[in-house]
Amino acid sequence: MHITIIGTGYVGLVTGACFSEFGVFVTCVDKDKNKIESLKNGTIPFYEPGLEDIVKRNFKQGRLKFSTDIGEAVEESLVIFIAVGTPPRGDGSADLSYVDNVAEEIANHIKSYKVIVTKSTVPVGTGERIRKIISEHLQQTQAINTADNLFDVVSNPEFLREGAAIEDFMRPNRVVIGAESQQAIAIMKDLYRPLYLIETPFVITNIKTAELIKYASNSFLATKISFINEMANLCEKVGADVNVVAKGMGLDRRIGPKFLHAGPGFGGSCFPKDTKALLRIASEHNVELGIVDAAIRANERQITVVSEKIKTMLNDIKGKTIAILGLSFKPNTDDIREAPAISIIKNLLNAGANIRAYDPVAMENTKIVFPDITYCKDAYDACSSADAVVIITEWNQFRNLDLERIMKLLKQPYFFDLRNIYEPQKMKALGFNYYSIGR
Repeated sequence: MHITIIGTGYVGLVTGACFSEFGVFVTCVDKDKNKIESLKNGTIPFYEPGLEDIVKRNFKQGRLKFSTDIGEAVEESLVIFIAVGTPPRGDGSADLSYVDNVAEEIANHIKSYKVIVTKSTVPVGTGERIRKIISEHLQQTQAINTADNLFDVVSNPEFLREGAAIEDFMRPNRVVIGAESQQAIAIMKDLYRPLYLIETPFVITNIKTAELIKYASNSFLATKISFINEMANLCEKVGADVNVVAKGMGLDRRIGPKFLHAGPGFGGSCFPKDTKALLRIASEHNVELGIVDAAIRANERQITVVSEKIKTMLNDIKGKTIAILGLSFKPNTDDIREAPAISIIKNLLNAGANIRAYDPVAMENTKIVFPDITYCKDAYDACSSADAVVIITEWNQFRNLDLERIMKLLKQPYFFDLRNIYEPQKMKALGFNYYSIGR
């Protein structure tokens, strides 16, 4: 089978590369000529463990190719995935202009039956929107009265965690396929056939339900994070330990242990965007989502809480130097979109602090936002002559720091552990003024 992926961003490139690893012939299309040329040369535009090897191997073996020619790609493919961006508008709704443009481009080149699949996270009703765009275009340009017979629309949302996307694609918790056509469902099942060998559950449903599953899943996980962060703030007031509270909760199988780690708040390209988009969808249908709204507000408040804690503990922060360890919104990615570190650094800079920062892979992206802060070669360089160190992202290399060396490098022994990596008693025994979340 030959398929096309339109959009070579995070979702599109991972999807295309992994399908080629399944033995499918894949063409990844993007209008950015420079990006396509870089991909042909094996240069990946973002950091994702394991992706570069898969891209290079399958490109060399001829199963994966890159192109700017959407027409040729559509004509030779049976299945066409739409994996372009759906950035948030000012009101929180998803901007579907890229999706609309791609739908029109696809319609220009349909000459035989195609399955059009939305991989991008899109609002409920987008599948029907795509169907209408393509159908009307075919009727106008090709004088086809039965245009719908030439294509089917499918919703196949992605559930890829940045930093673990390859594993998530190769061994997913589930595959969701939303379609109205049995022919399209059969083709999608055939495409994902390798996953039947590992007994991956398949959820077959209609398009609108599939579209909503993605938003509902991300909003629920975001709510768990906001909940445990609020419990952490309560723990600090009453003298409890949020780590033990989370463990006690997580052992209940109805709750589960995932996403119960207190911290500075959730970020990234999905949770902030998708929770706000879900609120907008609900508002358009006169439905109140009080829990999702509260989760968003709690997350915004959490970032303020941790920023204020740093400023309060250091008294007058103006002119003081803060070492920031971790800039990406989570480990194993260079993605800084909605990252807590960005908001925390802004708050500290506004208060007059100087910043020395280090992250294993996200510093180049951060330089676009903060070109004037000091970027360091490693964690120890960042801590040199700093008044405090703040761990924001729990990269593995930050879990085994030489703490005695850190103590000697700091001007003042302030240590803010926003991911609860270290044990409070040990840190205080070493002489640190140690602060964590909810302990």
